[in-house]
Amino acid sequence: MIYYNPRQWFSLIFRFNKADTLRELFPLMTCVSIYAGVVTFFLIDFFQIPETTILKKVIYVHQTIGFVFSLLLAFRINSAYDRWWEGRKIWGSLTNSSRNLAIKLRHLVNEKEFAFFSYTIPLYARSLRNHLRDTYSGEQQNFFAIDPHKHVPNQVASEIIKQIYRLNREGQINPEQLVSIIAEITSFTDVCGACERIKKIPIPFSYSVFIKKFIFTYIMTLPFAWAFDLKYFIMPVIGFILFVFASIELIAEEIEDPFGYDANDLPVDNICENIEKHVGEIFSA
Repeated sequence: MIYYNPRQWFSLIFRFNKADTLRELFPLMTCVSIYAGVVTFFLIDFFQIPETTILKKVIYVHQTIGFVFSLLLAFRINSAYDRWWEGRKIWGSLTNSSRNLAIKLRHLVNEKEFAFFSYTIPLYARSLRNHLRDTYSGEQQNFFAIDPHKHVPNQVASEIIKQIYRLNREGQINPEQLVSIIAEITSFTDVCGACERIKKIPIPFSYSVFIKKFIFTYIMTLPFAWAFDLKYFIMPVIGFILFVFASIELIAEEIEDPFGYDANDLPVDNICENIEKHVGEIFSA
């Protein structure tokens, strides 16, 4: 994730980083600009079509669908941002649940149990991160074995609750305290399910494809309407319009799955590190 100061307008305008869509779109913008120049050449210089041609009326089509197009793009970016924001809240909830569970166990169990919980509680966050990225870190397990071919977060949560049930049977945790702790463990699996919902259920395919086709058709037909008025100035204009429309789609594609490695994805690595740090502090206090 990119951290920045939103008040520094001037530096943000002239700052370029790997998240900028201009880098990715520049080759396509160049091709579209050349295409607009070729269309202008054939319409004005080669065929010498008069400015009164019916082709100029295409502009009314663009004006008619432009408002609907803007609504579609606004809905597209808003739906993607909702998924990003929901992911942010979910991982914040996991941080709170991890701290709460550590605080409760810190005052309930014997010190010889601290090492297990100070390791497994942060392990759940790391396992969930890797699960959402379809990777497995293969880190050395200190207390139990993990099958990487099965649902790793569930295995970690199962080992935590197994240990808590054992302490309950031994009398270190009474039934009332067990109910309080179970609520935190349940929140772990709730977080996992919510993240999987975001990860595995993308924006409907038909809607995403329609937006791309709409952008392509809109851009490719603009030169026929504007060539007679803008002449060859249409080349940078068409390139800029493509940059604006396509950037919205690219940004939406990037943030609708917020758990990966993209520049604008959630800082899940930092969150996992903070959970490990804070849980360790709680058990070492």
